[in-house]
Parts: sequence; C-alpha cells; structure tokens
Amino acid sequence: MNERISPSRQDVLAQDFVAFAVQAGVLRFGEFRTKAGRLSPYFFNAGLFDDGAKLGRLAEFYARRLIESGLEFDMLFGPAYKGITLAAAVAIELARLGRNVPYAYNRKEAKDHGEGGTLVGAPVRGRVLIIDDVISAGTSVRESIGMIRAAGATPCGVAIALDRQEKASENGTDTDRSAVQHVRAELGMEVIAIATLADLLAFLGAQSDAQLASFLPAVQAYRTRYGVGE
Repeated sequence: MNERISPSRQDVLAQDFVAFAVQAGVLRFGEFRTKAGRLSPYFFNAGLFDDGAKLGRLAEFYARRLIESGLEFDMLFGPAYKGITLAAAVAIELARLGRNVPYAYNRKEAKDHGEGGTLVGAPVRGRVLIIDDVISAGTSVRESIGMIRAAGATPCGVAIALDRQEKASENGTDTDRSAVQHVRAELGMEVIAIATLADLLAFLGAQSDAQLASFLPAVQAYRTRYGVGE
C-alpha cells in the first residue's frame, strides 16, 4: 500500500512548486531516456517555462527559496544558456521583494569587438551565487566557478529548481553520490534547490487525482534503484 504523505511533513514551497511544474507541463510523467541512459518515469524540462507568466512564477519560487535559505550573496551569475534567463528573472523578482542585486552571465564564445570578453552584465565581484535549472554532471558549475574566480570574485553557492537526488553516472558507471552531492563535497559549494525528488514523491503520495497518483510506484521504484541519501 502506498503511504499517504501528511501535509505537516511537507515543504509547502516545494509542494507548490511541484504542483506548478506539473500544471505548466514542465514536469511530465511516462518513460523518458536520460543522458545517463536510464529509463526515467518523469522528466523535468525547465526550457518549457517559456512565457512571461510561467517564467515570472518560476523566479518567484527561486527568490522565496533564496530568501528563506539565509544564504549571503552579493550578485547572481547565469551560466549560458538557460542560466542567463533564470538569473535575469530572479534578479527582477528579488528587486520586487526589496533585495536589489546585480547579475552577470557568460557567452559561450568570447566577443572580439565592442566590450569583448566572455562575461556580460554587472562586474563580477563579491560573493556570487550561480543560478541554473538542474545539476546533471556538475560541468556547468565547474566552468562557472572558474570564470567567477578568474574575475577575482568568490562563488558562494548554486541555486537550482530541482534536485533529482540520483546517482551520478561516469563513463556509464553509477557513482555513490549525486551530482549535487559532488558539487557540495568536492567543489565546496552550497546547493539550494526549490524542490527535490523526495518532494515529488510526497506530492504524488498526497494526490487525490488518480492519474497523478498512479505514477507514484514507478517514481518510487526509480528512486530505490538510482537514488541517494539526502
């Protein structure tokens, strides 16, 4: 029998975010092949936050989670490409909430005219928070850390929308840690997620919608096979 999750055990912000992602069609259920070659029962595609209303609501979730976390930062950095839009949107929402911070982002290729270089936006200085959608292998985070340090600033953390809480895969072999855990342990970065796979399971376990509730066993089985401890 599937356990029904008590609302008192839930992270309300995370539950609201999962419900929003499902309603927006960004979080989908079925059978999806991941980059690691796994057959996942769910798929999260942040690229589908593709209009002003959805992007604005997403930025609200990021901003609320960041304020709630208490993490201290001086500016935002958005790695190309998805991180660019996310950092700009989150900066706007933080300003709306009374916390006005600058933001910057990188180009994939250096510009050899005009202002030149690979960094665009505010000068990269102080404590810099990286904004991205997910952490798959940590490559984008490592590249961002390198650019931030090269500019003389200090990377202080990473904010993402969803932590899949699953084992990373290297050369086709599962590791003992997730990509998020690797970033925390090896790169020394705090990682703040709006929601996690555990929150998704809580959402499905509390569903009165039979169709959504029907996906719970498959997601539970996936976490049993590929999941990591929190």
